[in-house]
Amino acid sequence: MNSKETLKALLELMERLRDPENGCPWDIEQDFATIAPYTIEEAYEVADAIERDDMTDLKDELGDLLLQVVFHSQIAKDKGLFTFSDVAKHVTDKMVHRHPHVFGDEKASGAKDVEDRIWEERKASEPKKVALESILDDVPVNFPAVLRAQKLQKRAARVGFEWPEAIDVLDKLEEEIQELREAIDKKAQDEIHEELGDMLFCVINFGRMLGVDCESSLRDTNYKFERRFKGIEHDLKAQNMTPEDATLEQMEALWQEQKAKEKNPAPDFFPEETKQG
Repeated sequence: MNSKETLKALLELMERLRDPENGCPWDIEQDFATIAPYTIEEAYEVADAIERDDMTDLKDELGDLLLQVVFHSQIAKDKGLFTFSDVAKHVTDKMVHRHPHVFGDEKASGAKDVEDRIWEERKASEPKKVALESILDDVPVNFPAVLRAQKLQKRAARVGFEWPEAIDVLDKLEEEIQELREAIDKKAQDEIHEELGDMLFCVINFGRMLGVDCESSLRDTNYKFERRFKGIEHDLKAQNMTPEDATLEQMEALWQEQKAKEKNPAPDFFPEETKQG
């Protein structure tokens, strides 16, 4: 089947699943709110497959994510709100409008020009869904906290609320660290909660000004920690030990060994002269 036929089959499948008389009881009971967590989960699984460079898994996860779009669209159709065709047409029209350098006479000097100038100008010219009292109002509240912090900071920077240089943020970070130390000394849990948040927000701001995607940076650090800790577990297992059996000093030594292995990985083959020797 071609793309048009396969998409038609998918839409018909979802309509069948949601049929009030002969559909699936679980699918029939769902609404936008109950499906939303699955939609978020599927988006993360797409990102995970890309991170792992697993193209077979990516194909599968993209299908799961597409199903979420079809599911939401069918719920909307059942309620007489809109259809999948409306969704597809709207996003197509929006992309044409936001790419005048492709579908019009606008010129773009590069990707950064598209993102920082053309895209933002076009978005600003589009009718707002609701009247916004603040330029921050349409930053989704359900974004991951790190991503939302970056978006809020970027919006504020757009109107000039920004440090002159990234290095200037370090002074603010030192101030936030000192305030956190004072809250810890006072054993004031509410203040600790607040000051820790301020410190994290400042670190994210620093990263953003350095051109770092902090969400991606932290995700990579998570992977690195996971990889090294699994290495500790592997080495302890070779000694018939578990992390519970080991002291902190033993695990720290193994941690340093894992770091050394990453910097100087063992060769997976030996040169011929070495074998002969």
